[in-house]
Amino acid sequence: MKDHGASLVPLGMLLLLAALTFWLSRLIEGDKPRAPLRHDPDYMVERFEVRRFDVQGRLQHTLVGEKLVHFPDDDTTLVNGPHVTFHQTAPTEIGAKLALIGADGKEIDLLDQVRVLRHAASGDAPPTQLDTRSLKLFPDEERGLSRDPVTITQGRSIIRGTGLEIDNKTGISVLRGRVTGTLYSKRTEKP
Repeated sequence: MKDHGASLVPLGMLLLLAALTFWLSRLIEGDKPRAPLRHDPDYMVERFEVRRFDVQGRLQHTLVGEKLVHFPDDDTTLVNGPHVTFHQTAPTEIGAKLALIGADGKEIDLLDQVRVLRHAASGDAPPTQLDTRSLKLFPDEERGLSRDPVTITQGRSIIRGTGLEIDNKTGISVLRGRVTGTLYSKRTEKP
């Protein structure tokens, strides 16, 4: 019986020491929450160009910007004056005042004065221009979407909508919401 009680004494001392350590830790640190990580940049690049290639080694798209700032706390990148070009037979250019690039680079949020310019495949057709306030771009898929008002112009034709889905590979743009517009056809008069 004495041996059983003697083995509990070291266990009791360990529990007392653990409780004392916990109490001292709470006393020193207090109950205040820890401060969040600071949102400071770890690197900046001015006047840069990034090229992305597809699996066959062909140039898919290029991102050019005035200034790039990377933040390590959330692994995001802020770009001033971004300009994205998709290199196809008829290139598509996208510009904005600001871009936020996610951690994996699969999504780019283009903000403020976003303009998409799709050049015509044939030399005599005017380019198609799209203007909106914001565009979420998926560059590897060459897709984008916007929930803001959109204006599309081609020559004298103009169409407006309250949202957009665009697919650069297929050349199809789908306007959402209330859509209004004026379309001019290119007629050839026969005598």
